[in-house]
Amino acid sequence: MKKYTVDDLREILIRLRGENGCPWDRVQTHQSIKKSMIEECYEAIDALDSGDDHAFANELGDVLLQVAFHARLAEERGAFDFDDVVNEICTKLISRHTHVFGTDKAVSAEEALGQWEKNKKKEKNLSTYTAMLEDVPHYLPSLMRGEKIQKKAASVGFDWDSADGVYAKVNEEIAELKEAEGTGVAEKIEEEYGDLLFSVVNLGRHLGLTPEIALTKASDKFIKRFAKMEEAAQSEGLDLAEQPPQKLDELWESIKK
Repeated sequence: MKKYTVDDLREILIRLRGENGCPWDRVQTHQSIKKSMIEECYEAIDALDSGDDHAFANELGDVLLQVAFHARLAEERGAFDFDDVVNEICTKLISRHTHVFGTDKAVSAEEALGQWEKNKKKEKNLSTYTAMLEDVPHYLPSLMRGEKIQKKAASVGFDWDSADGVYAKVNEEIAELKEAEGTGVAEKIEEEYGDLLFSVVNLGRHLGLTPEIALTKASDKFIKRFAKMEEAAQSEGLDLAEQPPQKLDELWESIKK
């Protein structure tokens, strides 16, 4: 069986985008496929967590396809090509690992990360600490973006000393949300709800947790419990959608035991 290479991938894309290529691939643009990159990254993480190495390799291939596809589109408009993409990342890895390829020192993972952030700030000409916060991509899932913003703020000392202060802040935000709800002003309610979520993300960070992962696990747990609740209802010949709230609560509590 032929072992394909990156060069083969590039040639395949050229053919797909060519005059006699695939009608779908030929009409794609950077904008039309940009969401696919996000989706493929999530599918790769799912495959990683499954423990199936073949599936993981397969999904990483889909991520690579997105990179190669964008590079091909850019090459067609004379902007850059795949080699330029490789050159950019190699240059970045060398310039930001000055403790490996330069004279800086780092004996721990924390120090190495500090060097990376220092070099990144210099390269991107982030002249203020606010610019560092603004540099966090808006396209990140909100929990991840909030966590990264908080970590960058904490790197300059703007942080709670312990989780105790964050617990108090969460309680304060709950009270403010209840107060905002009483006003009936949608914008104010949304603002306070956002503040509460931001504080909960901060709490997770102080507890050494990753909010995005914790919420994903909680969602998965909910689905499993909901499935058991539905099975319990079916065993009684009941349709969940036809049950009053009291019966649903009874079924839910029974499967939690």
